Amino acid sequence: MRDDDAAGQARSDTLLEWYDRHARDLPWRVPPGAARSPDPYRIWLSEVMLQQTTVAAVRAYFERFTQLWPTVADLAQADDGRVMAEWAGLGYYARARNLLKCARVVAAEHQGRFPDRQEDLLKLPGIGPYTAAAIAAIAFDRPAVVMDGNVERVMARLHDIHTPLPAAKPELKAEAAALTPAARPGDYAQAVMDLGATICTPRSPACGICPWRAPCLARARGTAAVLPRKAPKKAKPVRLGIAYVGRTPGGDWLLERRPDSGLLGGMLGWPGSPWAETTPAETPPVAARWCDVGAEARHTFTHFHLRLALRVAVIDPAQVPADGPLLLVPKHRFRPSDLPTVMRKAFDLAHGAMESP
Repeated sequence: MRDDDAAGQARSDTLLEWYDRHARDLPWRVPPGAARSPDPYRIWLSEVMLQQTTVAAVRAYFERFTQLWPTVADLAQADDGRVMAEWAGLGYYARARNLLKCARVVAAEHQGRFPDRQEDLLKLPGIGPYTAAAIAAIAFDRPAVVMDGNVERVMARLHDIHTPLPAAKPELKAEAAALTPAARPGDYAQAVMDLGATICTPRSPACGICPWRAPCLARARGTAAVLPRKAPKKAKPVRLGIAYVGRTPGGDWLLERRPDSGLLGGMLGWPGSPWAETTPAETPPVAARWCDVGAEARHTFTHFHLRLALRVAVIDPAQVPADGPLLLVPKHRFRPSDLPTVMRKAFDLAHGAMESP
């Protein structure tokens, strides 16, 4: 074994020893040393949920999903609307659509079993390089290189790499690959993520108790606080729209099923105008006396800020076409929590205006 290989193995062993004592207790995780093997379904589900989202936000969603749909076969048979409603609040709704597509492919074409190789996992709907590597490593103990924000930060500091992200990604991945051990690669992948989440944090890293404090070049050179460097972000544009919140005299709510493609695809929401960078024209969904609430529902998506002007009205149910995207949801079945976050914000503001004298 070469000196650099031996040093890498020693670092991996040190981190695994730390992980054995300090692994986070997560509902989708099998603790180190446990007799049972990880469930690929739970690993896949957690990884999809964790994209662009925090562990704290995901925990309750994961527990509810696995209670409702304990296996991938159960999820494959689930109603699309129910799954989208349970997903509401996690954002990035394309993930929920791909979740169902993937579950159905696994159930129909793989006998309900996830492939165990990264290259085969990449062929499934909604599974990209990171998720494929995470499933291969954590569920099947394959020596795949799992790269999330935590791992990138740890590698940048360990090797004192100052190339800004995202340009630094190949260099960081190469360093991570060099440290990935042949034995226990799944535990190792989780160990690096735990290290970044609990000790090598973005601000005020706890270098004094880090298991890699001795070999960490950024700690030795005093540069940990500024790593990883990131290229300046472009300012997000602002898009404008109008949302129409209508209710019948009997209390039923006028909603719209959004197209399957695009933001909030397949979700129920308030009818409205297109979202554009110029002031939109009034496009009421049905004829009624629409009143301006005088407030905006504001929400930030990945690539833009959205400001929705709100209109409210009492509508005649006879105005709603029997077919098409518009539908009346009976008041006893309407749950604001089923709406995507931006639509729930619009409801809160509009409902308050409706209820005020």
